[in-house]
Amino acid sequence: MVMRVLSRSSSVVALALVLAGALLAPPPASAAPLMATFGGPAGYGTGTLPANDDGSSSPIDLTTAFPGGLNFFGGPYTQVWVNNNGNITFSAGVSQYTPTAFPVAMRPMIAPYWGDVDTRGPRSATSNMVYYHLEPGLLVATWHNVGVYNQTAGQTPTPRMDFQLIVRNAIGCRAGDFDVEFRYNRCEWEAGNASGERSNNGLCDTETSGCVPAQAGFDAGDGTNFVEIMGSRTSAIRNLCTTSNVGMPGVWRFSVRGGSVSCPGTGDVCETGMPGACGVGVTRCIGREVECVQIGTSTAERCDGIDNDCNGTVDEGELCGALEVCSAGVCVPSCFEGGCAEGDTCNEAGVCVETACIGVTCPASERCEGGVCVGACAGITCPHGQQCVAGRCTDLCDVITCAAGEICVDGECRAQCPCAPCGEGETCLADGSCESAGCDVVICDPGFYCEAGACLDACAGAVCPEGQWCTQGECVDGSGPPPGTDGDAGGGGGGDVDGGGVAGDGGNGRMRTRPEQGCGCRVAPRAPASWLWVMAPLALIAVRRRLRRA
Repeated sequence: MVMRVLSRSSSVVALALVLAGALLAPPPASAAPLMATFGGPAGYGTGTLPANDDGSSSPIDLTTAFPGGLNFFGGPYTQVWVNNNGNITFSAGVSQYTPTAFPVAMRPMIAPYWGDVDTRGPRSATSNMVYYHLEPGLLVATWHNVGVYNQTAGQTPTPRMDFQLIVRNAIGCRAGDFDVEFRYNRCEWEAGNASGERSNNGLCDTETSGCVPAQAGFDAGDGTNFVEIMGSRTSAIRNLCTTSNVGMPGVWRFSVRGGSVSCPGTGDVCETGMPGACGVGVTRCIGREVECVQIGTSTAERCDGIDNDCNGTVDEGELCGALEVCSAGVCVPSCFEGGCAEGDTCNEAGVCVETACIGVTCPASERCEGGVCVGACAGITCPHGQQCVAGRCTDLCDVITCAAGEICVDGECRAQCPCAPCGEGETCLADGSCESAGCDVVICDPGFYCEAGACLDACAGAVCPEGQWCTQGECVDGSGPPPGTDGDAGGGGGGDVDGGGVAGDGGNGRMRTRPEQGCGCRVAPRAPASWLWVMAPLALIAVRRRLRRA
């Protein structure tokens, strides 16, 4: 499993951090406050490292906080070393100051900021200190306003890094599972003199070759598996204070389940690079990489503002009924024989358009309704268990691969129960999914799902995209059966009771476990991207990418 971690917003994977101007930019503003409720002179605990360069703590017994140890790519590990240079390790202390590119053999490591920390300069309880703290279910290590190597030769004021690592027991999960949080409050240097920095300001400049900035992430220590926050070993690493993978600047969170770091970026909408609807995909872990897997397919062209047949042209051909033309994704009447309906105006092209939409220009694959540009999913209600992506209804759980300890529910990876508690009236099944009461003994027919022991029609309430109708829980091309006929192949009562009572045989069709492990990706910051064409209300910002280190 090789990951480069990209930060996240509500639903998209961001592109690489923008590096232009990073070398000359001022230090990022303070972002996330550090947690300071653990006692000691500064609130970060009573365990400290002495003033040093490249030193480590003695081995710290983890069993007082985590009785079974921590399961991190092996183990369980029952002791840890806090290293001066911005990381903790599980096999021995590490004195190396210039970060080696992950993966590194024989060195299991969690590194919020592996760089050349030097605490030998002036120090106080609130400056140039490394603290650590343990209590039941919690390990905290804090590098509080620490300096960089050879800081005495640097500029005034001396640049500082202020960051924190928090390890919490994942209550209710398997023994050894835990959650990790990185918090960054000050990000003012990236490398020391011994790592190639030559300006005595802690920054790599464009004139210096061989300068190696800090690195952040996780290393399994097996020479293969790792998770690296994007920007590591580049000057963009200082952006950690203002970026995030959870939408909180300066805060990065990860889950370690079954010994593996949860694969970030899975299930986000992305672009495959193909034209039209065929360009819509979602990210999925495939072996060592996160790739954009196509979910959009070529279908007959419809008047909807989308290139449905993937030929590079939108809404071409005769798509509307008699006396109508396709205009901006909507079938509208031509302007003759009585003019336009109330609320519409005949435009210069000779078609009736909403008066409120005259003069409104919408982005590609959007259309104007009531004077407002709406996306391809506006007005669409997908069948139960499906999600609208770029004007198509699809079950994202068919293509999403969740990490160990997670399960796909309604197109999103979520922690399995009992790690994440089930809702009221639901039962936790052996596969980690939550089942509605009474559904463990019910098998529903295709196109139906179980809720409270009854099989319900997945098409009930569905509003399919233009030119499609709902049958057997799917939106398919066509107009459906004539009125008054029973065209739904689901039919009947939708299912029967399984007298054998095998848990999980029924199910509601919403939850699909993807147990495969292994993922290669970068983690970078998420940010809103409402301007992208493929999502409404979601946004799209990723392109097809292979994120394995070349």
